[in-house]
Amino acid sequence: MTFRWGILGAARIARAFIPAIRTAGGEVTMLGAREPQSARVQTFANDWEIPTTGDYQDVIDADLDAVYIALPNALHLPWSAAALQGGKHVLTEKPLTLNAQEARELADVAEASGRILLEGFAYRFTPQHRALQDAVRGGDLGEVRAYRGAFGFTVRNAGDIRLQPGLGGGALYDIGCYPVNEARMLLGEPRAVTAQARWTPDGVDVSMSAVLDYSHVGSGALASIDCGFDWLSGGRIGRSQVLGTGGVMELDRAFFSDEPGFILTRDGERQTIDPGNGYALMAAHFQRVARGEETALYPPEDAVQQARVLDALLQSAREGRRVDL
Repeated sequence: MTFRWGILGAARIARAFIPAIRTAGGEVTMLGAREPQSARVQTFANDWEIPTTGDYQDVIDADLDAVYIALPNALHLPWSAAALQGGKHVLTEKPLTLNAQEARELADVAEASGRILLEGFAYRFTPQHRALQDAVRGGDLGEVRAYRGAFGFTVRNAGDIRLQPGLGGGALYDIGCYPVNEARMLLGEPRAVTAQARWTPDGVDVSMSAVLDYSHVGSGALASIDCGFDWLSGGRIGRSQVLGTGGVMELDRAFFSDEPGFILTRDGERQTIDPGNGYALMAAHFQRVARGEETALYPPEDAVQQARVLDALLQSAREGRRVDL
C-alpha cells in the first residue's frame, strides 16, 4: 500500500521534500496551510500536484499515514504533538522544538502515541556522511582531536522569518544546528560548551561561534562550530573537517542534502562521492521505520539531546560563560 503523507506549511523546504517523498515511493495527498484558499497556497498545491488543501487540523484529521511539519520553529511543538495524538507518524523539520523541555515533552507524546517521530536532518542520510561516519567509527582517522563545522549565508530581508524572535528565529536554530548535530553524531555528547554571538536589536543571534568540549572522551577532542546569516555577499558555505591522529577528512557542501555530487577529501586527496539525495533517503528510512521494517537510526531521544546542547550554547552566548552539560 502506498505510504500517504500530508504536509503542514507551504515553505521552501517543502519544495525539496515533496519530490523526495515521491522518489521514496510515498504519495503527498494533502497540504495544510493557515490560509488554504489563498492564491499562494493554491498555486503551490497546483505546482506540486497535491490534490487536496485544508487547514492544519484538516490534515491531522485526514486518512494519512504521516505528516511532515514544515512550519516556523515556534509551531513545531503544538502541531507535531497534535499530529502524533491524531495517530500520524511525524517528521518535523529541525530544530524539533525551541528547547530541551519542549523536545522532552514531544518525545513523551510520541512514545505514548506509539507513532514515529523524527527530526528532519536530511544531511545525515547522504553518502558523504555515511563515509565520514564509517571512517570515524572504524578508526580510519585514528583518535579524533578536532572537529570543525561551518554553515552560513546572507539574509538580507529584515522581515525574514529566520530573524523573527517570536517564531524561533536565529542562526543557531536554522543552520548552526547542523554542525552541532554532526559533531554529536561523530563524537557523542559534549561535557560543556562556550559560545559568542552577534545579536539583532530584537535579541536574535545573527551569527555564532562556539566550542564543544569533548575532553571527557578518550581522544580529548574539541569541536568548533561557526554559523551566520551575515556571511558572504551571496551564495552559501557549508563545510566540515575531522582531524585525527591518523588522518584528516573534509567535506565540501557538507550540509546540503540535494546536491548532484559531493567532494570528500582524505589527507589532501579529493574524491567525488556518488550522488544520493538525503531528503529521499530520509523519507525512505522514515517510511520503513513506520512500517516496522527497520529500527530508527535517530529516535526522539537524540533530538532531546540535540536540544540540550542548543540550549547550552544560547545560554553561554547570552551570559558570556562556559556552560556545563
